Amino acid sequence: MNHALSAGGMPDQRQRLAAQIGDVFFSEILFDTMSDIVFFVKDKEGRYVVVNQTLARRCGVREKQALIGRKAEEVFPSSLAASYAAQDALVLSGKKELRDQLELHLYPNRSPGWCLTQKIALRDARQQIVGMTGISRDLAMPDQRHPIYAKIAAAVSYLHQHYTQTVSMAELVRLTGLSVAQIERNFHKIFSLTPRQMMVKIRLDAASLMLADPHCSITEVAIASGYQDHSAFSRVFKATVGMTPTEYREVMRQD
Repeated sequence: MNHALSAGGMPDQRQRLAAQIGDVFFSEILFDTMSDIVFFVKDKEGRYVVVNQTLARRCGVREKQALIGRKAEEVFPSSLAASYAAQDALVLSGKKELRDQLELHLYPNRSPGWCLTQKIALRDARQQIVGMTGISRDLAMPDQRHPIYAKIAAAVSYLHQHYTQTVSMAELVRLTGLSVAQIERNFHKIFSLTPRQMMVKIRLDAASLMLADPHCSITEVAIASGYQDHSAFSRVFKATVGMTPTEYREVMRQD
């Protein structure tokens, strides 16, 4: 079999196939079938070029076409839109790609949902950035058939019971009898999260519930969620949710 590479570094057979494909966004049809995955392609100005049905549904529109040509600020609440636009700017500048970014999304009925987000730049034949693509995958239910599930589940239970404290990896090692590498690897296999991401998720789940109580100050929520102060809590919350705790509280209060 001939494996010679073209001048651009691409196998000849791949070039031939690329030239034969009529629609470079053929994957849109596949992503339309995946209700747990948001998929999109944006141009260099951050406008939607391709979206899947899941994204349209979660944005509260019936047809995908309603999102085409629009930017994040035309679709999402201003606080969320600013966060998404900042992410996009980094990707489109070539400075950063998002890999397994743990995020808390708000759906049209304002129910929160956790996902892992990936965003990468799209480049032309000259390696110039011409747009970007991304997916956000809902966190799946844990694989309870995994042979080490019981030990990892015990570690997660321990994190739930002690999320107001700083839990060290040494504590999880003693609890499970596994090495640090085994804990990291099996956490990801079973929950698609690292131990640190799991702790953030547990803390922010608790914080989200407490923010629904208008009588509880942000500082009180921060301390009760395991953060040392208002600033540290707000920083992690904004990085993960895309808005500050105060903004989140306001969104949740809206009719």
